[in-house]
Amino acid sequence: MRRRFVMKWHRSDHFAPLMLVMGGREKYWLVGSLREVAEALIGDWPSDDGEEYMEAVKVCLDAIHGKLSAPEAREALIRAADEAGIPVIRAVH
Repeated sequence: MRRRFVMKWHRSDHFAPLMLVMGGREKYWLVGSLREVAEALIGDWPSDDGEEYMEAVKVCLDAIHGKLSAPEAREALIRAADEAGIPVIRAVH
């Protein structure tokens, strides 16, 4: 029996939005879902060799496949941003 993975790209429930202050095409990058976490990490990230960056990619993929939660991916993204010197504006609920 094959195990079916449910990809949760577009889910934004339980994901407090945050804003990354990045260079490139879009100076401010609003992140409010796992899809947007993946796009930020793969699209315009300034470096792809940091330890926190690599962990954030792994955590994001695990969250997309339902193995980890969206808030865990959000926190991993914040740690990777800190490592890369990317300012983060966090939403307060």
